[in-house]
Amino acid sequence: MKNIAFPLVALLLPALGTLCPQSGFCSAGPKHPAPAATASVAHPNAQLTGKELDHKVEALLSQMTLAEKAGQLNQFTAGVATGPGTHRENYDLMIEKGELGSLLNVTDAATSNHYQHIAVEKSRLHIPLLFGLDVVHGDRTTFPVPLGMAATFDPALVEQTARVAAAESRADGVNWVFSPMVDIARDARWGRIIEGAGEDPYLGSAMARAYVKGYQGNDLSAPDAVAACVKHFAAYGAPVAGRDYNAVDMSEISLRQVYLPTYKAAIDAGAATVMSSFNSLNGVPASANPFTLTQVLRKEWGFDGLVVSDYGAISELLNHAIAADGPTAARKALTAGVDMDMEGDLYLTRIPALVDSGQLPLAVVDEAVRRILRVKFAMGLFDHPYAPDHAKPYEATREKRALARKAAEESLVLLRNEAVQGSGPLLPLRAGKTVAVIGPLADSHPDMLGSWAALGDEKDTVTLREALSSRLPPGAVTYAKGTEVLGTSDAGFAEAVDAAKKSDVTVIALGESRDDTGEASSKTHLDLPGNQEQLLEAVAATGKPVVLVVFSGRPLAIPWAAEHVPAIVAAWFPGIEAGPALVSNLFGDTNFTGKLPVEFPVSVGQEPLYYAQLPTGRPAGNADLSHPPTNAEEKYLSRYIDEGNAPVYPFGWGLSYARFSYGPLSVKHTMGTSQDVGKIEVGVDVKNTGSVAGTETVQLYVRDMVASVEQPLRELKGFQQISLAPSEQKHLTFTLGFDDLAFYNVDLKRVVEPGTFKVWVGGSSAATDEGEFTVLQ
Repeated sequence: MKNIAFPLVALLLPALGTLCPQSGFCSAGPKHPAPAATASVAHPNAQLTGKELDHKVEALLSQMTLAEKAGQLNQFTAGVATGPGTHRENYDLMIEKGELGSLLNVTDAATSNHYQHIAVEKSRLHIPLLFGLDVVHGDRTTFPVPLGMAATFDPALVEQTARVAAAESRADGVNWVFSPMVDIARDARWGRIIEGAGEDPYLGSAMARAYVKGYQGNDLSAPDAVAACVKHFAAYGAPVAGRDYNAVDMSEISLRQVYLPTYKAAIDAGAATVMSSFNSLNGVPASANPFTLTQVLRKEWGFDGLVVSDYGAISELLNHAIAADGPTAARKALTAGVDMDMEGDLYLTRIPALVDSGQLPLAVVDEAVRRILRVKFAMGLFDHPYAPDHAKPYEATREKRALARKAAEESLVLLRNEAVQGSGPLLPLRAGKTVAVIGPLADSHPDMLGSWAALGDEKDTVTLREALSSRLPPGAVTYAKGTEVLGTSDAGFAEAVDAAKKSDVTVIALGESRDDTGEASSKTHLDLPGNQEQLLEAVAATGKPVVLVVFSGRPLAIPWAAEHVPAIVAAWFPGIEAGPALVSNLFGDTNFTGKLPVEFPVSVGQEPLYYAQLPTGRPAGNADLSHPPTNAEEKYLSRYIDEGNAPVYPFGWGLSYARFSYGPLSVKHTMGTSQDVGKIEVGVDVKNTGSVAGTETVQLYVRDMVASVEQPLRELKGFQQISLAPSEQKHLTFTLGFDDLAFYNVDLKRVVEPGTFKVWVGGSSAATDEGEFTVLQ
């Protein structure tokens, strides 16, 4: 590969933040002034600013009493509690008195309209309410969980599903969805990894933009639009030991380089609201952190929307031991930048006294109220406050099912597909075969919905067993549950083994239940739960071909299956069309296109596990890590003595019934015209060498070989999906620029430094087709 050299793109950008003791950060280099918080920072959401809107906000604010201002800053749950609550129930009176700005967990139009009528018709200033709900992967129509949606590598599809969720939410009286969750998660022990896009900031940013665009559309006031809420700000996905709600401790370089880009992508896409997180960040709780909430979010990024705390997070500042009492917690959270108190009951009861005593400036309260009113005006709630109370009962229409099925089909990842009995790969399944469908998740309607399924109804789901039974002739499918998800009894093993023996092929559905994932569901074990591993081994021992379908909200450790089971599918929790999507892909009616957004470990001891590792002074390199070290050359490396470093399946991995070849790579330099910024074009030919059509997600990875701050061994910097007929070949081009090559140096400046860069293009983070270029001084 020819080495391409060209002038240095740029050495420095302005510094991105003042470091201060409050932030919990320190720098090895000199401190730099923060960007101005005024006109020099663009407003990312134009719908939340403008002379007319600002005039309306100021006119209303000028009429409000202190008590009414404090009232706007509160949100309480009027439905299911998702944590310790205040147990308030007198919402009718509170709304009439102007003591509420929002309710959450109201899930039907009639109830939301009841409360909204009180707010608009009986309160003194007629300020409408916001109604929030955790609409994470669909409202009534349940799509694959977000980790599964990330496996599609298809932002346009994600946007479509979010549009459906937005329209259904508004019809149900919900105008504010607590989504997308954009937390980078690199530790599979953390249960909430299911709610995001996985380990990579580039993929996560693409998904974040798609969700925001889908929820909000081009007009927040449209009757089928909802306000998106980006969560959880910030770095909630990196708790120590993978334990939910736990502390997060990291350098500011890591924070800015890895964990903040997804939030910024959502903000730049126009997100109207943000949710602060439960965790502390370098000793400062996120819900009272002026560095993240004011310096970064407001001043650097120009965010004009409202920030809401997570459920009870402000009152939890007492548990964090940065506040001795409720008034202090309220003051710290509000002055840091949290505008609305979710189910904490501190803003309502403490703010007036804090202002009256001079401990809290009225200007701080006014600014928080402005942000809330700004969102309400932008959404058109003053003109159209009510949900349609004549909405038809929900129906999983043909169109919605088609979209849910497409999303499920694209989310499925074919991890392994080996030959059996000398007849070629096991999948796709052939017609005329009898099938044993086995396992505790083969016929579980509720588990197909996954966690945080909003108003999803298990009655709308189609299971794997049902779909197989519909696809095959009567009598061709035999079902045996075998065990429970957390089962310890082997009483059902004999029936399962007998079913496998009498059938041509077995499809076994194992994994987690929906209750094993999500919030407050961290784990210390990532193996198949209960005695499912023993069931799998017993079925495989029959000698009949086995297809393993793994349902989960996180990557599981399945090393035995990866060696002994010929075909494995990562299914996540696929939503209401789980069964039809699986059967369509298993029989080859549709082809697998999914790619892993997270790595699958050999064991839990490898966690946190992710492909974009930093280099080490003693890399394992090409050393054989399959056995314990026997000499100094093998021992004194960055390795485990009882396991290898590599995952079972790497990031970006996913097979197809088609086969794709890559190469050769070409790298050339062109000049941009807007800012005279250098551009690098990486070209590659991709060919389908298989016998069936297929879609491949072509991935581009980059490494800065020498830099003043260690850079990852590889980083995803682009992906494109390409559909090819058998023997068809196409040429793809990726363009790299400053943002793709820049990193934060020790002075927290984004820079591109001179030196050599390597690039790889392929079907996963293990791509081997390589090129390079050089940036000169």
